[in-house]
Amino acid sequence: MEEVMHVPEVVLNSGYKMPLLGMGTAAYPMPIDDLTSILVDAIETGYRHFDTAALYGSEEAVGRAVAEAIERGIIKSRQQVFITSKLWCTNAHPQLVLPALKNTLGKLGLDYVDLYLIHWPISMKPGPVDILKFKKEDVVPFDMKGVWQAMEECCKLGLAKSVGVSNFSCTKLSHLLQIATIPPAVNQVEINVAWQQQKVLEYCKEKGVHVSAYSPLGASWNSPSIPQVALRWIYEQGASVIVKSFNEERMKQNLEIFDWELSTEDNFKIQDIPQKKGYNGEDFTHPNGPYKSVDEIWDGEI
Repeated sequence: MEEVMHVPEVVLNSGYKMPLLGMGTAAYPMPIDDLTSILVDAIETGYRHFDTAALYGSEEAVGRAVAEAIERGIIKSRQQVFITSKLWCTNAHPQLVLPALKNTLGKLGLDYVDLYLIHWPISMKPGPVDILKFKKEDVVPFDMKGVWQAMEECCKLGLAKSVGVSNFSCTKLSHLLQIATIPPAVNQVEINVAWQQQKVLEYCKEKGVHVSAYSPLGASWNSPSIPQVALRWIYEQGASVIVKSFNEERMKQNLEIFDWELSTEDNFKIQDIPQKKGYNGEDFTHPNGPYKSVDEIWDGEI
C-alpha cells in the first residue's frame, strides 16, 4: 500500500483542527454513480477534509464514502475526517437553520459536521428555487443576527463543531463580528493568483478568522507547474485550499504542495498578475437571468 501523504492542519478559533487541504464536491454535472468511489479513493490517497453543501447534491455520497472508508479500514473512525457543509440561501432564515442542518446530517449519515457555513450572505424565499432562473423577488432581506444566532445554537447543540461563513466581504464580516457571541471560524471565499483577495486575507488574519480558498485554480497562467505553484501560493498566504479534481493523478499532485517553497521569481510573477474576479457567483451564474452574478444581489460589496 502506498504511503499516505500527511496534510498539515490549522487550529481554528473554535479550538478544533482543520486540514489545510480539502476536496471540493461541487460538480456540474455531478458524477453521481461513481462519486462515492472517487471520494473513497481520495481518502485512501490521503485526503481528510471534504467540502460539500446542501446545494451540491453530494452530501449523501460524502457520507457513504466515509462509512465505506471506515468499513474497509482506510480510516479508523469518523473523527479522522473533517466534513464541511453549507446552509443554502432558501434556509437562511432563523427558524430554518437547525432543520436544514439536521437534514444535512441525515443525508451524510453523521451525528455532526466539523464545520457549517452560511453559503452566501443572502436569504431567498423558503422552498424550491431554480438557481438558474431565480428572480429578484425570490431574494428577501437577510436577517444576519437571527441566522447567526441559529448557527451558534447548532454549535452549542454539538451538531456543528465549528461555524463560519462563505462569500462574506470585509464589510459583512465586520457586521457579523459585532453581533456574534461565537465568532465565525472560517470565511470561505474565491482566491487564486488572479484574484488574490489581499484585503480579505489581511482583515481575516487580524480578526482571527481563517480563510479557506475555493476556485484556487481559477486563473490562466502560462507555467507548466501552475497547479502546484498556484496552490502553494495560497498555502503560503496562510489560507487553506479547497481543490476539486476527480482525476486520480491530479488528486495526488494536489497533495504535493507542502514540502517546498515558492521561489522569489515565482512570487514576483504572481504579484504582477492582473487581478480580475473569475467566479461570477459560484452557484448563481446563469446566462439569461436578471443577474450576471450573485454580487449584483447584494450591491457588489467586495
